[in-house]
Amino acid sequence: MKLTIATCQFPVSSDIRRNAKHIRSQLRQAKAKGADIVHLPETCLSGYFGVHFSSYDNLDWTTLSECTEMLLEEFREKQIWGILGSTHRLTGRHKPHNSLYIINDQGKLVDRYDKMFCAGKTNQSGELAHFSPGDHFTTFTIRGVKCGTLICHEYRYPELYREYKRRKVDLVFHSYHAGNVTPERGRVYRKQIGEDFLRFNVGESHAAITMPSTMIAAAAQNHVWISCSNTSARESCFASFIVRPDAAIVGRLRRNLAGVLVTEVDTGKSYYDSTKAWRKRAMNGLYHSGTLVTDPRSRDRKGI
Repeated sequence: MKLTIATCQFPVSSDIRRNAKHIRSQLRQAKAKGADIVHLPETCLSGYFGVHFSSYDNLDWTTLSECTEMLLEEFREKQIWGILGSTHRLTGRHKPHNSLYIINDQGKLVDRYDKMFCAGKTNQSGELAHFSPGDHFTTFTIRGVKCGTLICHEYRYPELYREYKRRKVDLVFHSYHAGNVTPERGRVYRKQIGEDFLRFNVGESHAAITMPSTMIAAAAQNHVWISCSNTSARESCFASFIVRPDAAIVGRLRRNLAGVLVTEVDTGKSYYDSTKAWRKRAMNGLYHSGTLVTDPRSRDRKGI
């Protein structure tokens, strides 16, 4: 099965209407390039709490609702699917969800993914100070390709990719907000890595080093396509990219610049997969390949 995806990045900000303008522009570019679906960054419409807002009380919910409805109509007019990052309001004093809206080519909101693992050590620290965690996986099928979604910090949990593999997902849309790094914060990151070690690494922060490399590993371990969409707000930690099931990156945008990366995903094509023979066994808790032997010298682990 083939699916053409547009992985997008732009400088996500606190200005909801400006964000919506970027999204509309990139949606049109994607449609002109023949994309079936547009993949956008984490909280790309609402802006990101803790970076753009100190509290969800400061968010203009009316404008967010109006712009969401306007974009749904844009998806309907262009007859294209979308993965739209935003903030989903809850009732009362409950903190909102950090969400991805799944929009079909008729402009209908067909599902929503809520970030399950928000960063933070307590309910009042990190992302958990601003968001309520979700409790569900989200899958949907476009043109015969089964898809799943994850958000940013969840790259740290390989169990999530394993679960999507169990659910026979072919393509994961992983949305990020890893940007807006100030010069002061950049110096902190470089100190954390160690100035003497920067030359050995592909980035100057843990996010820049671990996020792309973990996506490469997740693609290979689970034999899935992964679309990684990130903000391009300076300084962004990495540019948006696509990684194939054999761990080859097949497209990448330029860091800190808005752009649309169009890629054809072909799930019918065979790619290198060295773990195919035994992956299901490992997923089922049987941790060896081949056939075990019964031998006293095998059991004796203190002998030579």
